[in-house]
Amino acid sequence: MRKLVYYVATTLDGFIAAPDGSYDFFPLVPDPDVLAHLAAEWPQTFPTFTHAQFGIESPPAGRFDALLMGRGTYEPALKAGVTSPYAHLKQYVLSRSLPPSDDPQVEIVAGDAVAFVRELKERPGGDIWLCGGGHLAGQLLGEVDELVVKLNPVVVGSGVPLADRGFAPHRFTLVETRPFDSGVVVLRYTAAAR
Repeated sequence: MRKLVYYVATTLDGFIAAPDGSYDFFPLVPDPDVLAHLAAEWPQTFPTFTHAQFGIESPPAGRFDALLMGRGTYEPALKAGVTSPYAHLKQYVLSRSLPPSDDPQVEIVAGDAVAFVRELKERPGGDIWLCGGGHLAGQLLGEVDELVVKLNPVVVGSGVPLADRGFAPHRFTLVETRPFDSGVVVLRYTAAAR
């Protein structure tokens, strides 16, 4: 069965974006050692238009063939006139307010997120990248099989949390830690036994 992998950048205090949804406090281009690691291990998580800039083959090889994102994660691309920011993957945008997409690589899903993910996991294919945002991650945390956190050495105080779901503890098991000289640490967890 396909796995749902929540791969996301976060601050030391657990925020993935500012209160307004912006994320410009994260480096636009990671330090060279972090960039090299991410491009080698997670090339599919770079927007398609950045592949040439970062020396990533297009389409990049990897474990994902689909991604999920909420409206707030998708809207910055739309505002910039980009309907398919990850054109190398099938993109599912979970939103009750967006109209259907004209882009064949983007499907707007208005239904129940958990039911949709369970059904998507049953379909043949590669793993599914949960790209964001915090509200969608909060809904889907019980379906996440793997959590990969790019922990950045910054504290912001408030914003969009890693998983916006109220108080509801959910345990993961640490399986890999990769620190970098820049202070970034990539942490990989698997879901604890359910």
